[in-house]
Amino acid sequence: MMNQQLSNSMPLWIKHYPDGVNYNIEYQKITISEFMKINAKEYPDKIALIFEDYQVTYAALNQMTDQFSNCLRKFNIQKGDCIGLILPNIIPTVVSYLGIMQLGAIAVFINPASSDREIEHQLNDSGASMIITLDLICNRIINLRPRLVNVKQIIYTTLGDYLPLSKKISFSLLGKRRKISVSVKKAQGVYRWKSLFKNQDSQSVPILSEFKDVAIYQYTSGTTGASKGVVLTHENLSKQVQQLKSWFYYLEKGNECIIAALPFFHIFGLSTVLNYAISNAWTMILLPKPYPYPLYHAITRYQISIVPLVPAMYQALLDCDQMLDLSKLDAVKVYLSGSEALNVETLKSFVKQTGQTIIEGYGLTEASPVTHIMPRNYKKQKLGSIGIPLPDTQCRIVDLETGETDVPVGEPGEMLIKGPQIMSGYLNRPLESNCTIKDGWIFTQDIATMDQDGFFYIIDRKNDMIISRGYYIYPREVEELLLEHPKVKETCVVNYPSPNQGEIAVAFVVSVNNENIQQQELIDCCLGKIPEYKIPRTFQFLEKLPKNSVGKVLRRVLRSKKYLGKE
Repeated sequence: MMNQQLSNSMPLWIKHYPDGVNYNIEYQKITISEFMKINAKEYPDKIALIFEDYQVTYAALNQMTDQFSNCLRKFNIQKGDCIGLILPNIIPTVVSYLGIMQLGAIAVFINPASSDREIEHQLNDSGASMIITLDLICNRIINLRPRLVNVKQIIYTTLGDYLPLSKKISFSLLGKRRKISVSVKKAQGVYRWKSLFKNQDSQSVPILSEFKDVAIYQYTSGTTGASKGVVLTHENLSKQVQQLKSWFYYLEKGNECIIAALPFFHIFGLSTVLNYAISNAWTMILLPKPYPYPLYHAITRYQISIVPLVPAMYQALLDCDQMLDLSKLDAVKVYLSGSEALNVETLKSFVKQTGQTIIEGYGLTEASPVTHIMPRNYKKQKLGSIGIPLPDTQCRIVDLETGETDVPVGEPGEMLIKGPQIMSGYLNRPLESNCTIKDGWIFTQDIATMDQDGFFYIIDRKNDMIISRGYYIYPREVEELLLEHPKVKETCVVNYPSPNQGEIAVAFVVSVNNENIQQQELIDCCLGKIPEYKIPRTFQFLEKLPKNSVGKVLRRVLRSKKYLGKE
């Protein structure tokens, strides 16, 4: 059943589009690689990348990309071949990604902190024939080599490959002592990045990738289960960037600076930082380890104007507010948040400290990732909302039982999305692809509501919803209440099987400064605010919550018997 708002009239949310933003976009048929080459001609001297004060202009980035593409051709990399990138946010990551893309090969980003088992799964599932990695990880990859089916070459770089002279000297003398560099053991088919570049031809390489070709296999984070390879095309990535350009039309091409704190191996960082910056000829400040102090100092030193972060990074800045003057972040034009829900208390504290709001959005790997975003100046009226759909993006809320009937405005249901940024499917998983995408609509597994103005609110993940004695319990609702307790720093509520109730809600709590909290205090915090059946009766107190590389809580880990003290 088609959404009535979409079939009988324009969507409710369009009237809240900012002035200057159209619902439909005339897209340019330009890939990310083509954006880079165009900008290298228009802005040759514009700084593209800064890493530890080492600067790369757009002209130099274009030359380095051509050099790397020529290197790949010597290794007989063909259009459609897959190459694994197991790297943090450093200069070779950007160069290799762009070099792979323009040859028409497929990039497979892998989190360097992944376990051997996860790395093996993603490389074999994607069929990667080459790996580009860091010396700190390379020996692990060499040891894994016998289990990697298709890998022929491994190229490794170091954190010291692109540094100013003084820092390069320091790195060469102290790198191993500080454990930021290691010796890589000799093995067949293993090459050093810098050695390959020494005599490499910088002849211009024609772009072989076409708009409809596959660009990347982006693996899901695996917070709820095994990671799946999401197939995204050059068209998906390009149209996503153009959607963002349309929405943030007031940001100036060739005249902004963006912090690259979000890892590029996560789709949020890849699309909203790397691809977005390259398409706009912006400067990226590469920050492989975005701890609060270096993050703060990078934003202030480089007068950064665009700051995309995840909620955990914003909270980390707030936790250091006695040492960091957040009011000095006055050059920032846009703060963005995504990857998971930004809790209301974090948002309120940040606004109080900085005088600026955080624009929250919503996305998923399967959608390149952004589908919803808050319009400017709407946070006060719509606190907690993920915003409204981007241009050319449709959205429905359907019933949880059948997934076919649109629910009334304000009622919870599963959110479905359709748009040009939606994946073509999961790699090697036709059944899951068909279950996730139906008639062009992607079933997000997120429970949401839409208000009378067309603004959307995420209640919870469908898989995280707790059904106890037939009643629905939404963990996020309970978590928001627990966070109101002054001693609670973080919390996560998960479902756990119960022989009598089907499932029960278990709350994991991290206290402020490890203060002692009585269980009854937390129960009292919820009494009268939500029905009693929603209030957890089991609490587990932890020093920290298990999280992935972008700060998302690993609920599947919390559901294990180890965390419930059952082992």
